[in-house]
Amino acid sequence: MSIDEQQRIDVSRAFRVEAHGTDFIPDSERWAKPRDLFGMWAGASFQVEYFVYGVVLMTFGLSFAQAAVITILGNLSYVLLGIASLQGPETGTTVFAINRASYGPQGSRMLSLFNWLTQVGFETEGLILVVFAGEALAIKAGFLPGTTLKVVFIAIAALLQFILPFLGHATIVKSLRALIAPFIVLYTILAALTLGKVNVHLVHTGGNWETFMGGLAFVIVLSGLGWTECGNDYSRYLPANSSKKAIVGWVFLGTALPEILVMLLGCAVGTYATALSQNSSGDPFAAFTSSHNTVFASGFVVPFLILAILQLFSINSLDLYSSGVTLQALGVRVKRWQAVFVDTVICSGLTVYAIFDSSFSTLLKDFVDVLVIWIAPWCAIFLVDWVLRRRYSPENLQRTDSTSIYWRSGGIHWPAILAQLIGMLAAIECLAATFSLPKWLHIVNYHFGGNPTPAYGADFSVFAGMFVGGFVYLVLAGAKVRREGEAEGASTKESVGSSS
Repeated sequence: MSIDEQQRIDVSRAFRVEAHGTDFIPDSERWAKPRDLFGMWAGASFQVEYFVYGVVLMTFGLSFAQAAVITILGNLSYVLLGIASLQGPETGTTVFAINRASYGPQGSRMLSLFNWLTQVGFETEGLILVVFAGEALAIKAGFLPGTTLKVVFIAIAALLQFILPFLGHATIVKSLRALIAPFIVLYTILAALTLGKVNVHLVHTGGNWETFMGGLAFVIVLSGLGWTECGNDYSRYLPANSSKKAIVGWVFLGTALPEILVMLLGCAVGTYATALSQNSSGDPFAAFTSSHNTVFASGFVVPFLILAILQLFSINSLDLYSSGVTLQALGVRVKRWQAVFVDTVICSGLTVYAIFDSSFSTLLKDFVDVLVIWIAPWCAIFLVDWVLRRRYSPENLQRTDSTSIYWRSGGIHWPAILAQLIGMLAAIECLAATFSLPKWLHIVNYHFGGNPTPAYGADFSVFAGMFVGGFVYLVLAGAKVRREGEAEGASTKESVGSSS
């Protein structure tokens, strides 16, 4: 197929409502190629949200050099997203339908619930930033946003946010690709305005190693690890014989490199524009409208905010799309677009709470703490299961009753559930939480500088959760899962032989 033909197919699929949910994508509809993942993820990565993460990272008390090292190391975790995108082409379905092989159809529902809550959290975060940017635009236009105007902003933002995920995968991919070039131009201008103002000595001593580990966990969770539960939702439109190296490579190039550049710019701005993170609401756009604004030339603020809003809508479309298919995997009998509507209503309510009753930077740090507890062991278990199994039965992944070969004991694969729970406990014990925990729930952190305040101890939660969860699953289910994989492979060969 020529590039022109491929582009015509892409256009024909975009801007119409996608019918697929967690169902199997037939070969005739596998329109994507590995390089399409680059365009989608680059469009999602070259955007203002990661600039904000860089600014927030500077509130940890780190030096610029420390923040730069953390940014580079943390974003290497996008290798995990690439690997967690390899199962979609083989199975033709979404992450938490594939997850039924690891946890069983019934056991997987618990993880689907965790992921749905996570996606709603990310959607809320994006919507909060959209509202903050809208308020900044209103201030630049001479209007002081009061309660009524803020509610109007939230309502309008929620309605606009609904459009892309309502239409579906092809529309999201096309829209994200279109935003790459404008943001590169914006990034270049912003970098030119920033480089001469960077104050690398803002924190003279820098953070200690415990603070460094906390910052690293923050970046890992908000970068590669935090996207692993969505990867196959988008790679499932690739043919089953797609190159694995190409998938991992294009995903990594489209995520890690852009985000390192954008987060470093946020860290640089954070060294001198302290109002970005130190106002009472935690509004990261507050400094752009300050009378003492030194972030941008005045004429650059408005175009920056407009493009930031467009980007935030686009990145939120990924979260809403994945949360929609996750709600279906959870067992809620709704169409994908109906699930998007439900999530939009919920995250709008949460945004109202956050805008009026919370600080954004505090809310973000709390959210990361909760997220790492479940996602670190889940990612390890999911990938260990894939390595052991080597193949799936797409037909059985679509079954959620006792006819599925993944049904096991009452629809639950208990070794995975036990590994998940033990991994979560390990993550909690090693977590430098921003909220209060009893001593027995952060015993490792307590002995590594978290005495008496957990938030100031070293954070090993990501590494502990992944290692413990994956290792326990390997010990409890390794041999059994290998046999299952061999049986699935033999069954596939027999099916192919009989059909020929």
